[in-house]
Amino acid sequence: MQVEQLAQQHQAQSVVSITVKIGPLSGVEAELLAHAFTIAREGSIATQAELILDTLPVKICCKTCQAESEVPPNQLVCQTCGDWQTTLVSGDELLLASLEFLQ
Repeated sequence: MQVEQLAQQHQAQSVVSITVKIGPLSGVEAELLAHAFTIAREGSIATQAELILDTLPVKICCKTCQAESEVPPNQLVCQTCGDWQTTLVSGDELLLASLEFLQ
């Protein structure tokens, strides 16, 4: 829906590529999204579009030492001081990052 609206705003004839940024904590499996995309794009302005999935890292900020760390999705522990009291900075996103149109 958002892709079609943007394509109309830019008076595009078709969508060439769609880039989506996806974090491992987004709750979305990249492989399943790619499969669903091949079905969902049929009959739309994005029928021939390529889906590009850009995987983002999980980043946290430590509440104790204020250090920002890139961590595995299942280990949200500060890489500097080892404290578990952290805040998620990124890694749970599912964002439409860019579209490439054919005018």
